[in-house]
Amino acid sequence: MSSTSTGVRAAVRGRAPAWRRRQALAAWLFALPFTLLFAAFMVGPLLASVGLSLTDMTSRDLRTPLAVRFVGLGNFVELAGDETFVRAIGNTVYFVGVGVPLTVAVALLLALALNNGINRFRSLFRVGFYTPVVTSIVAIAVVWKYILEPDGLLNQGLGAIGIGGPDWLNDTRFAMPSLILLAMWRNMGTLMIIFLAGLQGLPADVYEAARMDGANALQRFRSLTLPLLRPTLLLGCVLISVYYFQFFEEAFVMTEGGPLESTLSITYFTYNEFGYGNYGYASAASYVLAIAIGLVTLVQFRLLREKG
Repeated sequence: MSSTSTGVRAAVRGRAPAWRRRQALAAWLFALPFTLLFAAFMVGPLLASVGLSLTDMTSRDLRTPLAVRFVGLGNFVELAGDETFVRAIGNTVYFVGVGVPLTVAVALLLALALNNGINRFRSLFRVGFYTPVVTSIVAIAVVWKYILEPDGLLNQGLGAIGIGGPDWLNDTRFAMPSLILLAMWRNMGTLMIIFLAGLQGLPADVYEAARMDGANALQRFRSLTLPLLRPTLLLGCVLISVYYFQFFEEAFVMTEGGPLESTLSITYFTYNEFGYGNYGYASAASYVLAIAIGLVTLVQFRLLREKG
């Protein structure tokens, strides 16, 4: 091979053709509006909130100018000793720790039933279970609030069979379970659709071979369905966990964080602190939540990712 041809090839590798450079320039020009909007409304506020969490920025009313002082990690240290915030963390952990496994389990059972046992009216069931997902959470919460009142529909039904129902939303023992049931009822349709799609993509020949080898339904579920469904389970668990960590509307509409702060979540705490004008303190609380979501997501990826 001559030295001339080698030099030409090196030059071609080192410098892209003119038409490719023009393509790249056109692509960047088309992406520029979105990039600018993303930087202005996402990256900018995100970086500003990081800085805000390191200050004690406060404003008690609109007539009082903002007072800003850099405090470093002072807000996070103060949050660690704030009994209300610690209680909000406990409530959020309770909501996520009970709600996520319960929602995933029920959604998986529904998906299995639709995939295997229910052939007629399958589309009707899909629509029925998914309808709450596309309905306003505020409207749903208002309806559930009326249902769970002391003289509401649920207690009337219990009274008809001789059972005296409690004051569901004003009893510290039942307020959080009531919100968890509402969240589960509303969100299991999303997971059901995701799991159903995953089940329908599993190889049928593997199940047929397992049946021929004498494996029963439980053995096939434990040894085939769950391992093959790991990527789908991971997606569903991550999505529902992120949503449950941010639960706010249910408590805001139905209990206002009560009774006795038993349904106060981290997001509700952050909302209140912003309302009080404690902007730096509220930003720090929101980053505690973001860190918690990141850690839980990391654990889920380690537990449910496909094993190579």
